[in-house]
Amino acid sequence: MIFQSFASGSSGNCILVGSDACRILVDCGISRKRTMDALAERDMSLDDLDGIFLTHEHTDHIQGLPMIAKKTKMPIFATRGTIAAVRKKFGEAIDPERFVPVEADTPVSIKDLSVNPMKISHDAAEPVAYRIYGDGKKACVCTDLGCYDAYTIDCLKDCDVLLLEANHDVNMLQVGPYPYRLKQRILGNLGHLSNLSSGELLTKVLNDHLKAVFLGHLSQENNYPDLAFETVRLEVMESTGDYRASDLPIAIASRQHPSAAVEF
Repeated sequence: MIFQSFASGSSGNCILVGSDACRILVDCGISRKRTMDALAERDMSLDDLDGIFLTHEHTDHIQGLPMIAKKTKMPIFATRGTIAAVRKKFGEAIDPERFVPVEADTPVSIKDLSVNPMKISHDAAEPVAYRIYGDGKKACVCTDLGCYDAYTIDCLKDCDVLLLEANHDVNMLQVGPYPYRLKQRILGNLGHLSNLSSGELLTKVLNDHLKAVFLGHLSQENNYPDLAFETVRLEVMESTGDYRASDLPIAIASRQHPSAAVEF
């Protein structure tokens, strides 16, 4: 299996996950050129992809979709609510026959991968995160959630690779320039996960075979990579679990550059 973040942040999100036989994108919120350039670094092209799985319809997760759809014939997987919202946004720019509906907790088989959507709490039509299984391994992409519960924890257990949202520092957001209503949206249960909450959630899903943790979807205005990293590490250090932060392979998923690829 391979996992690589091409971009993660409020300006665009695109994640590559795959096996030797199947490669998929989770979201395509960056330009076609950036996507193609990132693929080219792996000696891949759009033609090597087998599908796109959309988490939800917000621009930073779908803005590259129409141009990528023009260049390929691969299916586009999303919940029915997301499909309706995407079609409303893009009109006839994408052939409706390209969309394949998915449902939370109903796995979808694509070649040798099994992709299982999971419910998340976010202010979108019908948002999901994704659990991807292949070769006996599990990767998870979980961003854009305002809160988590026992269901979330259960879904993220036993990951080999995890990309988890660490969107904002609460203090930076509260004193920052955003309008009050936007601040309340981000802080609410349908908003985004803070650095602190991200660290708390991570401590509940750690396991002995976790190969990599990427902190993703960092806010450009209300966070710093080093702050997100240290806040999450501190939560792990102060937890009552058996894991030491210094032993964990935690990295920041950049909004501008592809991350290191993880093979597992």
